[in-house]
Amino acid sequence: MRRAIALAERAWGQTHPNPLVGAVIVEDGEIVAEGWHEKAGKPHAEVVALQALGRAPKPGATLYVTLEPCCTQGRTGACTEAILKAGISRVVGGAVDPNPNHAGKGFSILREKGVEVVEGVLAKECTDLNLIFNHWIVNQRPLIAAKIAATLDGKTATRDGESKWITGEQARRDVHRWRRYFPAIAVGSNTVRADNPALTSRLEDTQCGVRFVFDRSLRTVREPLPQIYADEWRENTIIITEMKEAPHRLGLLEKQGVEVWNIAGQDFFTAFKEKCAEMNIAGVYVEGGSSLLGLLIEEQRIDYLFAYRAPIFLADPEALAGLTGLYPSKLKDAPRLQNVVHETFGDDQLMRGNVVYPNPRPAPLV
Repeated sequence: MRRAIALAERAWGQTHPNPLVGAVIVEDGEIVAEGWHEKAGKPHAEVVALQALGRAPKPGATLYVTLEPCCTQGRTGACTEAILKAGISRVVGGAVDPNPNHAGKGFSILREKGVEVVEGVLAKECTDLNLIFNHWIVNQRPLIAAKIAATLDGKTATRDGESKWITGEQARRDVHRWRRYFPAIAVGSNTVRADNPALTSRLEDTQCGVRFVFDRSLRTVREPLPQIYADEWRENTIIITEMKEAPHRLGLLEKQGVEVWNIAGQDFFTAFKEKCAEMNIAGVYVEGGSSLLGLLIEEQRIDYLFAYRAPIFLADPEALAGLTGLYPSKLKDAPRLQNVVHETFGDDQLMRGNVVYPNPRPAPLV
């Protein structure tokens, strides 16, 4: 199963809105074929592994797969049918399909046809592969994740605004890994004006997904233009605004090929999420700044949090706090993380998990 997880990760960030899935076929205790889902529309991992085998499996062959095999026809055929047709006699699964209409049905179909099924092997690790898919398939809305890098006392910059670098190189490299996982990255206008960020994923190579800028008044559209409106990936940039009467600025953006989503007169973040859903953008990685994160927290819009912590503290009440916007008077009223994962990068730590609000706000009227 660990090998299947490693195979699934080869398509890191490339399968949305589909899940990452890896599969291996084992005969007589040896792996004889492998497969993973490369991207939406391509064969699923189980089918790829069966094709790689290139023959009928031996009696007693076992298929290990990180996610419950699908049992319905989509752009590709049902994997349960492919498994039964091939004659696999045993299936070892990791995570259950989170789709409420499918959960457990794939395993049940296989059992009914005489296949031995073992569930839940490395289930937590297999589930963690698909943070975005798990949210998308249940809610049909993008997963909104926020990232902060803070000191031990929760500060993201000194009182004079210095923030580079709170965390070390290993932690920053992990941020770029998650940038590659999410189909979109978002920042606020203050971050664009102060940092002129590239918002690309820079690992062994440089990649660029969708780049959102929340700028209600188009204050970032000034000459010379920030690099995200002028670089080679500028057509990947989308501004979210309420400004309609700004012909010069809107003209500059149109000339550069930068897209504008004008959502004036609507519930701002609800309209944004609905537009993302319409465009099949299944996840957004929000990197701040503090004003944008504070507003998202205040309106309870953050679904998942990545909190990097460095072994440094400022002990300065005037330093910039990483998270603001809520005023719970009791600990029981404070948001918490669930399904928590802890990781260490050099001297820095990462705590990440789903955000649970104890007193959720009612959904806005649409």
